[in-house]
Amino acid sequence: MLLAADVGNTNVVFALFEGREIRARWRIATDPRRTGDEYAVWLLQLLQIEGVAREDITQLIFASVVPRANHNLTVLAEKYFGKTPIIAGQGDAAWPFAIDVDQPSSLGADRALNILAAHEKYGGDLIVVDFGTATKFEAIDFNGTYKGGIIAPGINLSLDALVGKTAKLPRIAIRAPDDTSVIGRNTEDQMLIGVFWAHVAMMEGLIARMREEIGRPAKVVATGGLAILFDQKTDIFDYVDADLTIEGLAILAEKVGG
Repeated sequence: MLLAADVGNTNVVFALFEGREIRARWRIATDPRRTGDEYAVWLLQLLQIEGVAREDITQLIFASVVPRANHNLTVLAEKYFGKTPIIAGQGDAAWPFAIDVDQPSSLGADRALNILAAHEKYGGDLIVVDFGTATKFEAIDFNGTYKGGIIAPGINLSLDALVGKTAKLPRIAIRAPDDTSVIGRNTEDQMLIGVFWAHVAMMEGLIARMREEIGRPAKVVATGGLAILFDQKTDIFDYVDADLTIEGLAILAEKVGG
């Protein structure tokens, strides 16, 4: 079995794969100070619940946008599983697609995994939208080449800035509004309209501009924790694939072998 971990700015997602099939997944808050021993205490209990022994793990692969976490995950792999982990984007696990941008080395691991998995699963010209701490847009041509993208503040970052920089506005929960009205009748509704529909308008507008610039029909793939939420209120997505990033790790591990 393959144990994969995607370290984002907010959460670490672990997934247990049999082939490309996800058998189990777990999520823990990202903390660069969390040691390999701490990961092990938590993770080995979860594996036991699934009826999986540590000896059943034959391969480990990690991707991280938090460099300080790499050492602790490597300790986890070597000390508790007796394996040298594959680090996505490094060595034999270098990205297996062309990166046609000014600074190829600046491409984040999470974005690269989305590019890899989207091309493998859907083909053709693609726009991938990942709703995370930041909302990221990727343009991928029919050869799988990464052509560039966009990084925008995520909806929760926008809400944090709005609440944090004002004295009286309350903290509200992000959800899909009850209707399509953009004229709020109270403060909470006005704030929800401001952050939710503004994000939808931004997303739809940028995707339209990207499609025009690409000049060919491009399918739109949405991923990330809030993709399903936005899918309720827009028809711009061709596919919603919540597991795209973590599946990219399984695809990369398969290509590396071992």
